[in-house]
Amino acid sequence: MSVKNLTLYTPGNSVKLIRGGVEYFNLLEKLISEARHTIHFQVYIFDDDETGSRVATALKEAAIRGVKVYVMLDAYASKNLSKAFIKDITRSGIHFRWFAPIFKGKKFYLGRRLHHKVVVTDSFHCMVAGLNISDRYNDTSKGPAWLDWALFAEGPIGEVLARTCILRYKARLSSEVIDKPRRISLNGLVKDCSVRARSNDWIGRKKEISISYLEMFKSASESIIIMSPYFLPGLLFRRAIKQASKRGVKIRVILAGLSDIGTSKYAERYLYRWLFKNNVEIYEYSKTVLHGKIAVSDAKWITIGSYNLNNLSAYASVELNLDVANSTLAKNTEASLIEIIEKKCQQITEEEYYRTTSWLAHVMQKIAYNILRLAAFFVIRKRE
Repeated sequence: MSVKNLTLYTPGNSVKLIRGGVEYFNLLEKLISEARHTIHFQVYIFDDDETGSRVATALKEAAIRGVKVYVMLDAYASKNLSKAFIKDITRSGIHFRWFAPIFKGKKFYLGRRLHHKVVVTDSFHCMVAGLNISDRYNDTSKGPAWLDWALFAEGPIGEVLARTCILRYKARLSSEVIDKPRRISLNGLVKDCSVRARSNDWIGRKKEISISYLEMFKSASESIIIMSPYFLPGLLFRRAIKQASKRGVKIRVILAGLSDIGTSKYAERYLYRWLFKNNVEIYEYSKTVLHGKIAVSDAKWITIGSYNLNNLSAYASVELNLDVANSTLAKNTEASLIEIIEKKCQQITEEEYYRTTSWLAHVMQKIAYNILRLAAFFVIRKRE
């Protein structure tokens, strides 16, 4: 991807792509345990299970040793947390807030959702991810983690993200800039990266992540690989995909073979015929549930975070991604995705799709697609 406006990027960062599961949670605990001044932690789902208990303990210990800890969770997706759990973490000194929708019930809510997943320590270290805090995103005795990703970064982008978290938390805080921040000991860091934080929030009239994807489709000259678990691109994205394909760009999408939301997968498969028509290669990952949201373009640029290519992320959620313009990181990321394609995915060909999809299944797929396309603007019926 040709980066036309590098002034939007923050230079001088060290970054690393982090695989979900034990790699992510070990690093998350390390960041929290080594924080000296502030921690901003905002996430969609926080469950009171083995993984949630570990993260909560680390946050409480940080607060007890004097670190200012600010936690914000989505009021619907994290609704299973008990009052006792919240009381326990606030008693330790953690500053806590809910991100509340307009109206919510046990199985639905109306309004926005806080879908992003971000941690920032000392306004210098940060991770932006697709992972929530729950056992299913971790490698535990219950089984391997869902496939997901995060981007670790340290440098000036940390202060940008700290300000983003403060604005979302809606408090009179300032992002503290540490004179001599302590760097995290981590192998494989790619240095001198230009990074930009991108948000989607329809109330705040922000559609930066959507614009990033549209820029990617417009600017790519050779290849695009997209991993997306709930792939239901709207009209603007489909038009951009079609135009990129016509220019000769090789487009591959890695989608869920096993999905935690069956209706979403039915709707997604309705689009397969359109993807075949526009020469998009489809690969389904079925080793575990796929939950990662990441794209790489021309081995030069990547975007990663909470954003799914569907109307829910585009118009009804608060989302956060990081874009990185760095060929070394992009090549490493592309290599990782290609390895997943070659070793852990099944390619869905047009011949196989028609052979295995009955007319009744196609009707059900169409119904699911139209229901989700409209419902995304009003009601969310299941935690993601």
